[in-house]
Amino acid sequence: MTTYPDLKLYIGGAWRKTAEEQPVINPADESVIGAVPLASQADLDDALTAAAEGFKIWSRMAPRTRAEIMLKAATLMRERVEEIARSITLEHGKPLAQARLEVVRGCEFFEWDAAEGQRAYGRVIPSEPGIRYVVIHQPVGTVAAFSPWNFPMSQPCRKIAGALAAGCSIIIKAAEETPAGALHIARALHDAGVPPGVFNLVFGVPAKISSYLIPQAQTRLVAFTGSTAVGKHLSELAARHMTPVLMELGGHAPVIVCDDVDPIAAAHLSATRKVRNAGQVCTSPTRFFVQQDIYERFTRAFVEKAEAVTVGNGLDAGTEMGPVANHRRIEALEALTADARARGGRVLAGGERLGNRGYFFPPTVLTELPDDARALREEPFGPMAIINPVRTVEEAIEKANSLPFGLAAYGFTHSAARADQLADGIEAGNVSINTLEASVAEVPFGGVKDSGYGREGGAEGLAHYMTVKTLSHRMVI
Repeated sequence: MTTYPDLKLYIGGAWRKTAEEQPVINPADESVIGAVPLASQADLDDALTAAAEGFKIWSRMAPRTRAEIMLKAATLMRERVEEIARSITLEHGKPLAQARLEVVRGCEFFEWDAAEGQRAYGRVIPSEPGIRYVVIHQPVGTVAAFSPWNFPMSQPCRKIAGALAAGCSIIIKAAEETPAGALHIARALHDAGVPPGVFNLVFGVPAKISSYLIPQAQTRLVAFTGSTAVGKHLSELAARHMTPVLMELGGHAPVIVCDDVDPIAAAHLSATRKVRNAGQVCTSPTRFFVQQDIYERFTRAFVEKAEAVTVGNGLDAGTEMGPVANHRRIEALEALTADARARGGRVLAGGERLGNRGYFFPPTVLTELPDDARALREEPFGPMAIINPVRTVEEAIEKANSLPFGLAAYGFTHSAARADQLADGIEAGNVSINTLEASVAEVPFGGVKDSGYGREGGAEGLAHYMTVKTLSHRMVI
């Protein structure tokens, strides 16, 4: 029997319930599967106090000892992969196989950052005799982190791992729609022996929690993943208190398909990736700009692959794509489809809700949209792809760069010159050639323009959780 965990806050090394709760909905059948506790101001005050005490212990602990605790937590999460994955599928809807991969991905963030935390090297700067200049890196302090609903496990893991590896304490507000992933992280850290207060998990009304935690003097960094609009609001709030931010915000990823590649292979790979997580990924390939000579073949193959996707309950064997998150996503996708039709675009697949129970929406393919179509301007955040023909690579790059977003971008070409042209010309924090993988634990990830500020992952990601201190030491007064 599949069970959903009893949800609680985790503050100061202890679990707690609250007086106020809200339901957790299974998007596959719209049933209530749990109740998430909502933190009060008193709970947040307790979390701040606990985080301050936890920081005193954790920041002075040897990096190797911190790494051992983090690695033990990762091991426990790997051992519990089936339990965690089923919880994620119940609350999010994604196929069980994808949920398992998400758990593994979260563990990889812990494992990479645990090791990288032992390599937070400083440097000695050459100087004149009798004086020594040394640069060291120290943990920034308490982090207030906010993670989204689309990856209940890996997104919280990314922020938690970076903060803990750097020696920080953290208060993370995970998503109320999909809270179980973060709960399982808390369980693993608790069982691994993390000191009380180092890690604190809360849920609640997002605006209330952010408006209370961010202005606190104890909050030394705000880390957020979510929409550009909310990210800008939180950045403004943090700026009033000179608090640095780490923002991973929205995208609308372009894909440039050059005429020197196999259009069938590129289309099949693209359609498969498009429906991962029901397209609810900030790096999801969405705006396809295909050179004219291969446009028809690419589009036909993409549509055939998209229409063959099995949509259903993520717990059912054979399901390739689960539901979208909620009814609001369905309404948004249907509105984008209607706008595309009204502007002369073609709907070659999908475009309407499947059934009337569960939030199911099919893979949708729109083609030949004018530049002012909403789907080309607004991130669909669902299983929607727009395919338009272009004459040249230069035209494709211009269209790719036409939006204020710049998170992930992709290109397909076997020409070294064109690959170099794409790498140099596309305005994005992450450009991938002949692959639709935008981020792994060992590389930095983040955007430019309205897609955010700072980087998560890799050595660069860890640096955002640390401050730089310069020591000047003259040997004699």
